[in-house]
Amino acid sequence: MIAYLNGKLAHKDPAYIIMDVGGVGYEVKISLQTYAALPNPGEVCKVITYQQIREDSHVLYGFAEPTEKILFLDLISVSGVGSATALIMLSSLSASEIKTAIVNEDVKLIQTIKGIGGKTAQRVIIDLKDKIKKEGIIATQPNIFITANSQVRSEAIAALTMLGIPKPTAEKSVDTILKREGDHITVEQLIKLALR
Repeated sequence: MIAYLNGKLAHKDPAYIIMDVGGVGYEVKISLQTYAALPNPGEVCKVITYQQIREDSHVLYGFAEPTEKILFLDLISVSGVGSATALIMLSSLSASEIKTAIVNEDVKLIQTIKGIGGKTAQRVIIDLKDKIKKEGIIATQPNIFITANSQVRSEAIAALTMLGIPKPTAEKSVDTILKREGDHITVEQLIKLALR
């Protein structure tokens, strides 16, 4: 298993990155939390990874912090929550917000995440509440500001389509949010709002 990648960040997108490690490019799926925490392309960084091996695919998931990886692994251990759903959850809310919602049994907050229904939200709470209470809650909320509206729009739409949302739906949702929120919204904030 690949535990981490240490090398040059060759490409950075809200949904995935490409890490150049010794001349080999690794495509790694990421959440918005990790996207915000990573440096600009061309810089050297370390990404903690989880390698998911299935019959039809080998996928690397990357995390800026070990705590985010642990939460991701906790989420995918819940029946009905796959890796794509776990990434959407980590992109919609910060790790600390998810942990707080689970510990406080806040079903409504977890249901605000796109693709999470009442039964799944309750299952996440039932399965993870005691485990998260033992781990303790760690608050981290990265924030990056990008002012170029068209760049923010295109990156948000690309990320949403990579997360499985149809492009016309993503475009409509992003445009509605941009009209309401204005030019000073970050890619991360825009995607979070679109996923609710």
